[in-house]
Amino acid sequence: MAEDGRADELREAERRLQAAQLAADADELERLLDDRLVFTGPDGLLYSKQDDLEIQRSGAQALTEVSEEELAVLVEGRLGVTWFLGTLAGVLKGSAFTARVRYTRTWVHTDEHGWRLLAAHVSSV
Repeated sequence: MAEDGRADELREAERRLQAAQLAADADELERLLDDRLVFTGPDGLLYSKQDDLEIQRSGAQALTEVSEEELAVLVEGRLGVTWFLGTLAGVLKGSAFTARVRYTRTWVHTDEHGWRLLAAHVSSV
């Protein structure tokens, strides 16, 4: 498949991830997150796929808004990077929040799973 087709698929995977975050859909996140995922959170700590799934399943995080302002995509072979700029709002561990953030996400494409999130970092903007 040409890289422009893969870029469209990656953009779709990114938006599926956003929708799964908003819906706290742990089953969809299970499909989208690579087992090796490392996420650098806003607190600077590193989190795994299991950490992410647990926060969704436990209800410790409940998003009420995921608003994309900007999304850039780059594909190079089986690797892709997305840069999301937008606003998140909701409740995290009992505290309400609203934040404008920038995510940088690194994705890997396999024939078996399609695009899966391998690494991510979020910063406040």
